[in-house]
Amino acid sequence: MTCRAVPSNDLTFALPGGRCFIYYLRITIYNGEQMRLRSIHVVLGILVLSGLGISVFLAVRTVPAGEESKNSPPSAAGRVGYAHHSDRTGDDPGRDQPTASSSSRNPAPPQSDVAHYRYKVVKTYPHDRRCFTQGLVYEDGFLYEGTGLYGQSALYKRDLQTGKTVQMLRLPEEYFGEGITLFGDKLIQLTWQSHIGFVYRKDTFAPLGRFKYATEGWGLTHDGKRLILSDGTAILHFLDPNTYAETGRLQVRDQGRPVPNLNELEFIDGVVYANIWQTDRIAIIDPKTGRVTGWIDLSGLYTPPAEEEGEAVLNGIAYLPQTRHLLVTGKLWPRMYEIELVAEQTGRQR
Repeated sequence: MTCRAVPSNDLTFALPGGRCFIYYLRITIYNGEQMRLRSIHVVLGILVLSGLGISVFLAVRTVPAGEESKNSPPSAAGRVGYAHHSDRTGDDPGRDQPTASSSSRNPAPPQSDVAHYRYKVVKTYPHDRRCFTQGLVYEDGFLYEGTGLYGQSALYKRDLQTGKTVQMLRLPEEYFGEGITLFGDKLIQLTWQSHIGFVYRKDTFAPLGRFKYATEGWGLTHDGKRLILSDGTAILHFLDPNTYAETGRLQVRDQGRPVPNLNELEFIDGVVYANIWQTDRIAIIDPKTGRVTGWIDLSGLYTPPAEEEGEAVLNGIAYLPQTRHLLVTGKLWPRMYEIELVAEQTGRQR
């Protein structure tokens, strides 16, 4: 087990007749496989008043991995990641639902009716580590990537083998780019909280129009007939690909419990693969029932540097039909990984 401490800037300010000093420290605890177990947030305050002496207060909060949200005390390095998305479950009103805090980074024990997979890295590809990856799609030798952050959101089309950019489009600064998908000759891109989606020509990125949706936009894919949108909750939304009107929605559950933080999506062989935000796991979802039929554990695939912890998270799933492998990456990751799935129960490769 190892620990990593990340201090923030200390605060000092004057008061009538004295001064106040505040110190903040985040300590992250890892197991032997460098999987994050929990974070400990420590706040120390010292109040010095002339003639009255010194008062000291100490606050300590322990947060299991996967519970940290936009309301957690961020370090300087983690601000963007924690501010990016909320942790709403999106379930029925009045129903008690677990949030992201109800599970750890890789919490689910094997269940007899849910498949569990690890991975074998087959090949790596270069990835621009400046890209805050929000959407990833592969088609005919090219990789399409949508990136986020205000003032930096963009669309890219790259040659997968060489990494060369053959097409690029920047979004206006007021938009935070999110998930993308290809539907026929169109490329469709979501935005985070603007409730606006953009439609482009796939070959030129020429704008074709825009549409509105009521929720936040996180991940996007399609099943050939409907667009499938995630909004960071446990809900998948289905949209008409021509009118973009919502035609249905489905709650995703694992062993009867809602699965919040559904992020980037990919539709493969009749099921939906979904990144779970701030974890190393991908859920495999039956789009007819919403039931999770499998989990992919990608822990250990990439360990970000300490200064990027909390924002350089796993996000991005593409499918390579010629090898039937997944291509995965993350926000600010320097590489993409072509992986083969290995079933934990039998060791069979998929």
